[in-house]
Amino acid sequence: MARKALIVGGGIAGTVTALALHKAGIAAEIFEAYPTGADDVGAFLVVFTNGLEALRVIDAHGPVVAHSFPARRVALIGADGAPRGERPISGGDGTGLGPRTLRRATLYRVLHDEAVRRGIPVHHGKRLIGADTVPGPHGDRVAAAFADGTTAEGDVLIGADGLHSVTRTLIDPDAPRPRHTGQNTVCGYARADDVPLAPDTYTMVAGSRGFLGCTRAPGGVVWWFANVPGAERPRGGGAPTAAEWRARLAALFADDATPAAALVRAAGDTVVASSSYDIARTPRWHRGPLVILGDAAHAAAPNAAQGASMAIEDGVVLARALRDHADAPTAYAAFEAARRERVEKVVAASAGLAGRVGTADGNREREAEGRRHAEGDGGSDWLTGYRLRW
Repeated sequence: MARKALIVGGGIAGTVTALALHKAGIAAEIFEAYPTGADDVGAFLVVFTNGLEALRVIDAHGPVVAHSFPARRVALIGADGAPRGERPISGGDGTGLGPRTLRRATLYRVLHDEAVRRGIPVHHGKRLIGADTVPGPHGDRVAAAFADGTTAEGDVLIGADGLHSVTRTLIDPDAPRPRHTGQNTVCGYARADDVPLAPDTYTMVAGSRGFLGCTRAPGGVVWWFANVPGAERPRGGGAPTAAEWRARLAALFADDATPAAALVRAAGDTVVASSSYDIARTPRWHRGPLVILGDAAHAAAPNAAQGASMAIEDGVVLARALRDHADAPTAYAAFEAARRERVEKVVAASAGLAGRVGTADGNREREAEGRRHAEGDGGSDWLTGYRLRW
């Protein structure tokens, strides 16, 4: 069993992995590249039942539930404003741990607070640039080098460094790069008291030229997102402003008899956008003492909404493998065997949904996306019966 793990990346996957390793009796330190962990400020997400169950296994679900609100049902309306159906969200029947909505930054914060409470060191401003195997008193160890000139040494190095993972390229310099899916995801928040929305429900609007989902949070503010076709956003300057996104989205929904255009216009400067990417398959997840998980290993387009929950599951399964196996390669092989098929199903399901955005047969396909988007399972039932063992 590893005695100390270096975790590169302080997002969802990295912090949950540290919490799970702590429960397994393995020391861990988190090394986060950014000065703070609250990136994607303004965006929100759903942690589905499978993700909450994984957090429960490591006694970390309480803070997430306390800082979120439930998502129990999904309702679909067409471009004419007429209902197209309503159904429970998978796992959201009101019993046990149903799906929860919260801001991404809030999820980062509560997980980090829990890590600090458990005594797990979190270091910011540590951008990984290299890793070498070095001899140790009980066998080979790994030494990580960071851009600020510092180093750290441990028994294993876990790359939870996301879509543009450095660890992935250290494991395999020929690893596939992220692929832009041809769409952007835009989020916003609107005070719209006159828009009738059922409580604890995601209303999916299948417009004639765009797709929008929304839910009302406690306090009355409507949280909305839209998936729209578009080019990859520049990572530096030159991206559209909030006003430009409002104008672009409002135009997409202007001819529909739905509240979508009004919600977009009411969002003010709270509109944030991100390009959508995926990686169809990463052939190598590990080499020697290095391993990747979460988006670093299996990035999915956001349409199936399972990215956070899959990352949470990864962290628990990897910690269990490192607890149960004496050497890292065997633990990593067990981790991959337990996870690859499952996560690649999510990647494929999300890619299928993303491919429907902006198709010529648009309205029918957007209605299909609306029926499946909030399910978080791409239309499959195999997620709902999944239970982690510890």
